Amino acid sequence: MDKFRSMEVIVAVVDGGSFTAAAQQLDMSTVMVTKHVADLERRLGARLLNRTTRRQSLTEIGETFVEQCRQILAQVQAAESGAEAMRAAPRGTLKITAPVAFGGESLAPAMADYMQRYPEVCVDLELSARMADLVEEGLDAAIRFGQLQDSNMIARPLRPYRMAICAAPDYLRRHGVPRTPADLAGHCCLDLMHWRRGVRWRLDQPDSAAAPQVRFRSNSGQALRQIAVAGFGIVMQAEMVLADEIARGRLVPILQDHLPKPKPMHLIYPRDRQSTPKLTTFVDFVVERFGRD
Repeated sequence: MDKFRSMEVIVAVVDGGSFTAAAQQLDMSTVMVTKHVADLERRLGARLLNRTTRRQSLTEIGETFVEQCRQILAQVQAAESGAEAMRAAPRGTLKITAPVAFGGESLAPAMADYMQRYPEVCVDLELSARMADLVEEGLDAAIRFGQLQDSNMIARPLRPYRMAICAAPDYLRRHGVPRTPADLAGHCCLDLMHWRRGVRWRLDQPDSAAAPQVRFRSNSGQALRQIAVAGFGIVMQAEMVLADEIARGRLVPILQDHLPKPKPMHLIYPRDRQSTPKLTTFVDFVVERFGRD
């Protein structure tokens, strides 16, 4: 017989004072109540109830066992109530991963708005270039660039990830404005360390074209942006990352007819994961904030 159901039965017998009362409470026959109690006693190898024609009482073993049953049943009820509550309203911890630049510059500030809107949700945001396995690592969702491989993930398209090439007004006054990619050979360009040297800065030039000079490289996009604002060189980063500096006039877009092709960007999450309010609200929020033009 079902052990958990038998635990419910013995507690109902004790609380109701009789097998008949327990049967009425649990909507089962008195015979079935008797079978559940007998099965528990057989499993435990001990009598739980002293029964006479007039009254019943717990044995010493029965008192300890029933008290433990009460605690177990209460824990199960609390777990069920918690699960129901999590499905009724957005709450819990949302675990997401995103590329470093987009995650730090765009997604993280947006998460402040999301958490204000849903105060019972906590966010764990991992910024990394690695392709995390969402199912294996227990992640709820990820932002991915580029063409997606076939998978069992649901993918929601977002705005393409566009690049911008910029320099400070002071730099352009001192060194002139490059009009074509070939003009970059006479300028100081800023590189991320993981770029293959010179490749990204060739843009639509032939492979034989001269590469621009690079005097500053960093693994930090923020460092490149700051030194560009300081007037040291030309930076190429995501348009959304540079948008604030452009709006404030600290950087000026250049070479807009020669930019790299935009990369597709998607929000992905496991297809077979049970939907929860924290995930559905996050998906809706990201699509609203970063959806297609």
